[in-house]
Amino acid sequence: MKRALILPVTAILTLVLSLGLPACRGAAERPSAPPSSQPSQGGTAMDVVKAPFGALADGRPVEIYTLTNAHGLKARIMTYGAILVSLDLPDRTGALADCVLGYDTLDGYLKTTPYFGAIVGRYGNRIAKGRFTLDGVTYKLATNNGENHLHGGDRGFDKVLWTAAPVSEADAAGVKLTYLSRDGEEGYPGNLTATVTYLLTNADELRIDYEVTTDKATPVNLTHHSYFNFTSGRRDILGHELMIAADRYTPVDAGLIPTGELRAVAGTPMDFTAAAAIGSRIARVEGGYDHNYVLRSGGGKLAPAARVVEPESGRVMEISTTEPGIQFYSGNFLDGTIAGKGGRVYGKHWGFCLETQHFPDSPNKPDFPSAILRPGSVYTSRTVHKFSVLK
Repeated sequence: MKRALILPVTAILTLVLSLGLPACRGAAERPSAPPSSQPSQGGTAMDVVKAPFGALADGRPVEIYTLTNAHGLKARIMTYGAILVSLDLPDRTGALADCVLGYDTLDGYLKTTPYFGAIVGRYGNRIAKGRFTLDGVTYKLATNNGENHLHGGDRGFDKVLWTAAPVSEADAAGVKLTYLSRDGEEGYPGNLTATVTYLLTNADELRIDYEVTTDKATPVNLTHHSYFNFTSGRRDILGHELMIAADRYTPVDAGLIPTGELRAVAGTPMDFTAAAAIGSRIARVEGGYDHNYVLRSGGGKLAPAARVVEPESGRVMEISTTEPGIQFYSGNFLDGTIAGKGGRVYGKHWGFCLETQHFPDSPNKPDFPSAILRPGSVYTSRTVHKFSVLK
């Protein structure tokens, strides 16, 4: 067995999140340089540890990177699917526990799973009837969600092997993952190079930066698909209190495709403009929550998107993003058939997702913010998860 490589990472500056990368479609210049792959000098040490995590059926090795900050927060990311395998967070007593759903070994992720912890793409969320027309050409995609296309198709970015390298920034350390999606993969046009960087900071933030280029015009909408449970998986998430910085959402049809309307949340069970327990009105939402919210920021700058509090543990997560939307999913399709970490069975509503994104079916909705990336432009996006504890 290969010996794990331990890379100490230090820093000299405080991470300035207000300089967040804009979410752009068609920006000709990169808004900031990518993280350096070299450790910084001085400051508080942070650790990045690389280790084997099994192998695919064809023998290719899968690696896992463990990021640990100065306060003991720990994130583990593997190269298969760029998946966040675990996230250890403290409760109000200081006890650390893993707060994302998933599996103990690679084998679980190689079976059919509901995208636990994965980066999804090329297009996160749904495209109606698995087709879109771009520059006069109609493209046909896999219909892997009823009659619709979901999360990149039969073999999206969650099911491929990414290349990885440790990276560092001031007071932060992480892993940079890269994948080349060939022209025609899953029906999409263009050779597309995607880079996703996870950074764990000493400000107790998990930052996810995305950068994509292409040689043909193509839809791009990458997002992160962790299922969070701040009880560390001991019970369902209906008692978690949620706030979403959105006054409108995109209503959907029976296939969960947006109708095109931007509807006010006021006076409806969709209203999370003030914090409310996820389960307080879920019975009034047919099938549960699985909806895109139209963020007040409109995208293009790093801005608050959501806040979640788990009252008993005291764990708090605040999400900021450069994206114009966020998909709130309440784990409706978890049905007790999945045995996850430690053999724990994941029942209905055992985890929730908050996926920062462009709106679902944007390639077929010209009034939605465009998700088309063209040659010579760079897709960039940033989402920050900040963790804290109630006193």
